[in-house]
Amino acid sequence: MNVADSTGYDKPLPNTADPLMAPFWAHAHAGRLTVQRCVACGDRHMPATHICPACLSDEQEWETVSGRAELVSWVEFHKAYWGGFVKDLPYLVCLVRLEEGPQLYSNVVGARAAELAVGQKMRVVFDKVTPDVTLPKFAPA
Repeated sequence: MNVADSTGYDKPLPNTADPLMAPFWAHAHAGRLTVQRCVACGDRHMPATHICPACLSDEQEWETVSGRAELVSWVEFHKAYWGGFVKDLPYLVCLVRLEEGPQLYSNVVGARAAELAVGQKMRVVFDKVTPDVTLPKFAPA
């Protein structure tokens, strides 16, 4: 993770040049949520891997998914472990299960902790945090 860039964004940034995850970040930047899909068996999974966790095939591709999800869990942070998060306190980190199966960690936007419930329908929204990085986050559907 990189922190701070010339745009003044001062939160951790993903390594968008990582060869395994670069397609995910490129798709997110274009406003598409994607997961890896095994060509051999069809298993959809995240995070990205070199081999399928279901059948061990090394033939993986990226598939655009709906962005619809179900809230599995969340936590509300009241302490900023990175200086850039101070102005966001408290902020929400969530685990969502995509309609297509894989689970992702992200942030909740557009809701407070008291408004959330396990099983709640969520939808992806894209937050362009720098000219080169767009983060998928989730809001109540």
